[in-house]
Amino acid sequence: MESLSVNAYTPLETTEICSRVGTKKANMRVDKIFISAVIAGCYLAFSSSVCLVINTSPWYTTLAALHRRISPWKMLAHWALTFFGNLAGSLFIVGVIIGHGGVLDDPPYRAEAIKFADKKAYTPLWHQIFLRGIGANWLVCVACWLACQSRDVAGKIAAIWWPIFAFVCLGLDHVVANMYFIPMAIFLGSPHISVGYYIWKSMIPALLGNIVGGGLFVAAVHWYLDLTGTTEPIAIDGQFYKDDKKSGHSESSSV
Repeated sequence: MESLSVNAYTPLETTEICSRVGTKKANMRVDKIFISAVIAGCYLAFSSSVCLVINTSPWYTTLAALHRRISPWKMLAHWALTFFGNLAGSLFIVGVIIGHGGVLDDPPYRAEAIKFADKKAYTPLWHQIFLRGIGANWLVCVACWLACQSRDVAGKIAAIWWPIFAFVCLGLDHVVANMYFIPMAIFLGSPHISVGYYIWKSMIPALLGNIVGGGLFVAAVHWYLDLTGTTEPIAIDGQFYKDDKKSGHSESSSV
């Protein structure tokens, strides 16, 4: 009887792929980083608006920095660009497409948007949002890691689905998703949440929690488990990382 084979990369190969992706992202031109972050913010805002009617990753660069393929300063610069790009994209959808487009003007939608924002930013305590932020980005980054482990599109979709499904169902706080939910409620006239309140009570704790969840519990863990103590170059489909100076290999990689 033939043994079953799994069409996936090993954990070591997956962590190497994530490190390469983070390095590539961090070395993109500044304008391309920002524009891609704006588009990502727009897409996430669209999906968040659907959630209201029916009812965004920096960890890559963390891993690349731990792998010493980019500097901490480049990692922080990439974080900042993607953060403000995500915010710009989300606010565009809030203020133009959904807001002035009147998509949520009907009383049930307006009430749900304000109620949902209250659950996110008004009802929970600061430390609770921080802890929920850890869980949110932990799951989001696990989804990204699993997607990198898969070799085909169907596998990537299946890998992403379950961690994101859990993150949404548990009501955890992701700073980029909240860039839509909370400003939308402010736009619609929330009686409890102002811009300053949103920044202090939601954006800051969710952002810090997301950094811990993705940077520590995913990037640092896989770097420690898979890359520390590894002296040999890691080949992906027979190709080594093009700038791997530890081994002297200079072959380019398609990843």
